[in-house]
Amino acid sequence: MPSHRILVVEDEPAIADAVAERLRAEGFDAAVARDGLGAVERFRRYLPDLVVLDVMLPGLDGLEVCRRIQAERPVPVLMLTARSDETDQLVGLGVGADDYLTKPFSMRVLVARVRALLRRVERVRSGPHPVVRLGDLEVDRAARRVRRDGAEVHLTPTEFELLAFLAGSPGTVFSRAQLLERIWGWADGAGTRTVDSHVKALRRKLGGEVIRTVHGVGYALEAP
Repeated sequence: MPSHRILVVEDEPAIADAVAERLRAEGFDAAVARDGLGAVERFRRYLPDLVVLDVMLPGLDGLEVCRRIQAERPVPVLMLTARSDETDQLVGLGVGADDYLTKPFSMRVLVARVRALLRRVERVRSGPHPVVRLGDLEVDRAARRVRRDGAEVHLTPTEFELLAFLAGSPGTVFSRAQLLERIWGWADGAGTRTVDSHVKALRRKLGGEVIRTVHGVGYALEAP
């Protein structure tokens, strides 16, 4: 089975090389880009399955790189940031990142996050009920496509996985902790703002009425 391709975008050579070497040791095919413009070009040629992306880059910053690559092709993005401020993390999630790590980070944790992101993509693709139709909303798991009233809607990988999971049990209310565990693999219930950020993005793209908030509990998908 071919190795997953991972593009590491990091301008600090020591970090970039260490991450790429560790990923290769774990059985992945890894390539490196050291600036924003180079990352976008390498993304088009290399066609990675996942991108590890630093926020602070020369030229285009990581947020703009994330916007551009997600506009071309949905791909899981693990964002690296030197800042622990929650606002920076939420901005990264808002432009299409799927997860984030704050520097300094453990290589073991980075590899675990990479594997979790790749597993989520495969799990949704191979899940039951390949096409779910709810009103004018259509979720095609196998093709990883979403349509609303016949028009295709571009979602990031994690936005798609969250929507597909909710669509599998329409009307059922899931808590933030349940969604974090099922979609992100976070069992401690931390990072609930991550769920809120992705729900906000889905509402912006699909319409505010698609996901219902049950205050004090969580979220449910409603047929449009």
